[in-house]
Amino acid sequence: MLQKVCTNHISAKWAFVWPTVGCLVLQPWLYPGKVLLAYSVRSLGGAFPGGVFNGFGARACLAAMKSGGKASIAALYQIVVVLLASFVLHETITIQQTTGILCSLNAVVLLST
Repeated sequence: MLQKVCTNHISAKWAFVWPTVGCLVLQPWLYPGKVLLAYSVRSLGGAFPGGVFNGFGARACLAAMKSGGKASIAALYQIVVVLLASFVLHETITIQQTTGILCSLNAVVLLST
């Protein structure tokens, strides 16, 4: 919801840049785990394209919100992944995942109004 509110006042580009900068600045204190270079090349090779595509998707979402777009049902792809994992891989859906699904559905309703 904060992204929708901020795109009413600043450009989609800056609404994408500032959270990224904040994450990079705060990450050493919020997650004092491994240094980036401690991961294997294979792990980074898999994570990097995912991050790039996630960034493109977030940028497109912010640009749509800036131009007056509403929350899209397509933004609920995580729910599809959790449900498919349940049926295809026979995984159980945890309380956290159920809470996440309910929060996602609630967010779509709130952003669409």
